[in-house]
Amino acid sequence: MRKSDAKNGTARLADEVIRFIRLGQRAKSMLNTGDLGAEFSALMLLFPLNVMGPMRVTDLAELKQADPSTISRQVAQLVKAGLARREADPVDGRASRLAVTESGVAACEKLQHLRLGMLSEALNHWPDERIVAFADLFEQFNSSVEALLRQEPAATPPTREIA
Repeated sequence: MRKSDAKNGTARLADEVIRFIRLGQRAKSMLNTGDLGAEFSALMLLFPLNVMGPMRVTDLAELKQADPSTISRQVAQLVKAGLARREADPVDGRASRLAVTESGVAACEKLQHLRLGMLSEALNHWPDERIVAFADLFEQFNSSVEALLRQEPAATPPTREIA
């Protein structure tokens, strides 16, 4: 591949990432999460809490690569909505951690169902192999961006032919 082809590909990718972000904002509004009692960004905190278990707000902020004050505001929404609860940290009794409630688990399941339904509809004409290949490439892309944001050296992704 010529250097100019890679540069043009990077420019095209930059345009598509911006397009994806714009479309993502519109797709968020289609998920109809208003009845869950918290804004979308707060609801997205439920997923790592549900999978990884209770954690401190500072750890959640680090995981989400967000400002702790922003996460604290979002956590307050989750607690107020009954989707999460604060509990004593067993390691440090002076600190608290956030845990998902049964209502929070149900909200995660609802959101996951809505997200998968929307993606399934968008990809219903794609062959399974293309979906898997795209998911693999998208994961590599996200990992490279995360490494850049953390100032870590990115691993060289394996070369793979796309079907």
